[in-house]
Amino acid sequence: MKTVIFAGGLGSRISEESHLKPKPMIEIGGKPILWHIMKIYQNYGFNEFIVCLGYKGYVIKEYFVNYFLHNADVTVNLGTQEIEIHKSSKENIKVTLVETGHFTQTAGRLKLIKDYLGQEDFMLTYGDGVSDINLNELVNFHKNHGKMATVTAVQPPGRFGSIVTDDEGGIISFVEKPQDRSEWINGGFFVLNYKIFKYLDGDMTNIAWEQQPMKDLQKAEELVAFKHTGFWKCMDTLRDKNELEQLWIQNRPWKVWT
Repeated sequence: MKTVIFAGGLGSRISEESHLKPKPMIEIGGKPILWHIMKIYQNYGFNEFIVCLGYKGYVIKEYFVNYFLHNADVTVNLGTQEIEIHKSSKENIKVTLVETGHFTQTAGRLKLIKDYLGQEDFMLTYGDGVSDINLNELVNFHKNHGKMATVTAVQPPGRFGSIVTDDEGGIISFVEKPQDRSEWINGGFFVLNYKIFKYLDGDMTNIAWEQQPMKDLQKAEELVAFKHTGFWKCMDTLRDKNELEQLWIQNRPWKVWT
């Protein structure tokens, strides 16, 4: 099963770094977050990816074309113009990098990679979110319900910390950003039947996947939520990026691979 990754957005809310590189190439622990996402999928045996490029897509192309250089020791002989590679890092990953337009919205990007998929189910996610989701359970859930689309629903952390008090107002404890147990949001990590492309009919250039197509699937009762209560975090802002860096240093909660 192939995995499609949206990686073409402008990343305007994290412009402190995205003015130099596309958001999926912003590093966590010295590796692009796109690499972290691929490692999550690879851990479960899903190692073929189609990446939808847009803003500064050439940076992503350069990274994968020269992957062995980015992850190896290199001896360069300027006299003989020879390069010797030492301790090259190999990954059992196949990546197809597709130009889908600078300003194209997500539904348009998805439609443009149709020919790379064939007539089989596939997975889809965003190039800025990591999780400890069990992808085998997600795929089995999708196959068992028989609908056309599965979206992973997650519970976001609260925006602010909370204070726990006793009846007299004495402070018992502080809870930093507790999860909102009453709300579920789109966490990405979709599984889709190839027939969903009928919901992408016409010009999708300015249409977001999260709007018209997903709403049409919901109305047709073809969209089901897989509820994930474990770790999930999206890198939307510089603060999110810094929090992910700290988590990587502390306990790496999305590192499901060995």
